[in-house]
Amino acid sequence: MSRPYAEVIGDPIVQSKSPIIHKFWIDRLGIDADYRACHVPAEALQSYLAERRADPDWRGCNVTMPHKQAVIAALDRLDPLAARINAVNTIIREDDGSLTGYNTDVAGFLEPLRDHLAQTHYFRMARIMGTGGAARAVIAALADQNVMLVVAGRDPEKARALLDELDPEGEHHVAPLTHFAEPTDFAFDDREGCFDLLVNASPLGMDGQPPLDLHHSHIPPGSVVYDIVTHPLQTPLLTEARSRGFETLDGLNMLIGQAAEAFSLFFNQTPPRDDRDAALRQLLES
Repeated sequence: MSRPYAEVIGDPIVQSKSPIIHKFWIDRLGIDADYRACHVPAEALQSYLAERRADPDWRGCNVTMPHKQAVIAALDRLDPLAARINAVNTIIREDDGSLTGYNTDVAGFLEPLRDHLAQTHYFRMARIMGTGGAARAVIAALADQNVMLVVAGRDPEKARALLDELDPEGEHHVAPLTHFAEPTDFAFDDREGCFDLLVNASPLGMDGQPPLDLHHSHIPPGSVVYDIVTHPLQTPLLTEARSRGFETLDGLNMLIGQAAEAFSLFFNQTPPRDDRDAALRQLLES
């Protein structure tokens, strides 16, 4: 007898932790369902979606690199947030076989920042390292929270184009990534009543990639340092920031948060998170 299932697709896909996360919740809830990883290269993307569209047991899929924008052309409709960001990380098969694209990365990214953002601040600023697909969700998420952004990339023109696309009315800034590599003697103002955030939304620091070259003098006192890389979980950026007394957030925060939103869309149930994901994190870190 067939049973409902969802998947994660990408190229490559072997590194994905999504099956561990979703199967953990499926088991905890006792749902008769499955969640799989499926390697889908770019040339097979259209045929994959056409086949799954015809499968009534397929609830949908998570979409990882490099397909978050490429899938859009094959979908029937987009959730407004996904349309604004122009990136899809979750596809849902509707009862009539049509496909709807969502972006749960925004909610996942913001989840561990909720307590901070619920407070009243005189000023909010985030320094975002990276201009790739992940940065799109980070920029949109923080712009909606009235955060002034400094986006740094190898190509500042690309950073400016992202800001102009995602928050054209915002007063944001761009900088070359190399600007943050050299020490600065900038004297930060009194940060009381302010919220400062530094986000690595680039692959730098990931296994197989060089570390993010960022000098600690660019991080204002009291900042939160957030690295969305998950391989390894403790990146050089986080290790250094923690040693200097900064609050740090690792990549599992966003990964689990976005998965929780997608799980609800796939299976119409809220995933069990009563232990603040302690057991799931232990499983993912083992």
